[in-house]
Amino acid sequence: MHTKRSNKYGLLGKDISYSFSGNYFSKKFEQLNLEGYTYENFDFQDLSNFNKVLDQTTDLKGMNVTIPYKESVIPFLTKLDPTAAEIGAVNTIKFTKEGTVGYNTDVIGFRKAIEPLISSEHKKALILGTGGASKAVSHVFKSMGIPFLYVSRQSKEGQISYKDLTKEILQEHSIIVNCTPIGTFPEIDQKPDIDYSQIGANHIAFDLIYNPELTAFLNEAKLRGAKIKNGYEMLVGQAEASWEIWNS
Repeated sequence: MHTKRSNKYGLLGKDISYSFSGNYFSKKFEQLNLEGYTYENFDFQDLSNFNKVLDQTTDLKGMNVTIPYKESVIPFLTKLDPTAAEIGAVNTIKFTKEGTVGYNTDVIGFRKAIEPLISSEHKKALILGTGGASKAVSHVFKSMGIPFLYVSRQSKEGQISYKDLTKEILQEHSIIVNCTPIGTFPEIDQKPDIDYSQIGANHIAFDLIYNPELTAFLNEAKLRGAKIKNGYEMLVGQAEASWEIWNS
């Protein structure tokens, strides 16, 4: 029998009623028979009240962080784990006596999910989007020795625009990862603006979105014979890694 004590966890984000994390951790607490463990959404339109809410919330042990706060939460934290500092994005916060520590477990989740799909023919990657999630993805590609290009709405140093995506670039970069929210429920008919006719059987299309299971982006790739995977496995991987950090 567990002694009754309160252990609060939560998800920091914006407009997050659809979140996976709440269901996932509530089920986990139930399965592990953990009394007094709760998981709630901290849904902020901006971070101006972040510290105030933290001060008013007792027994907070850990938080997951989602779009759009993976980068902007960093100044509010006491310190960063070296990997999170290198990436410049945080998706897990641990509350300790010494203060708040930021970690990035997206890298663990993404690597576990993408690795089984990659073979020697997959030499280069395109990362669609330049937010906090894309930084974790690029970190994994760097560690695997896979060169990548960022694709965004505007071209600037270090990234190209969707308009710059030539036939050759799309054919040469056989791993394409969607790190944008384009195609997330309820806008399920939307997809990144790329020439899908250039995708073929030697491509991998990976979408960080998990709702819907088959996004318009993945469906276009699937129709052309590409290997596809959505973000669910990555999400489970990063959630499990967060849980380990909170309990370490």
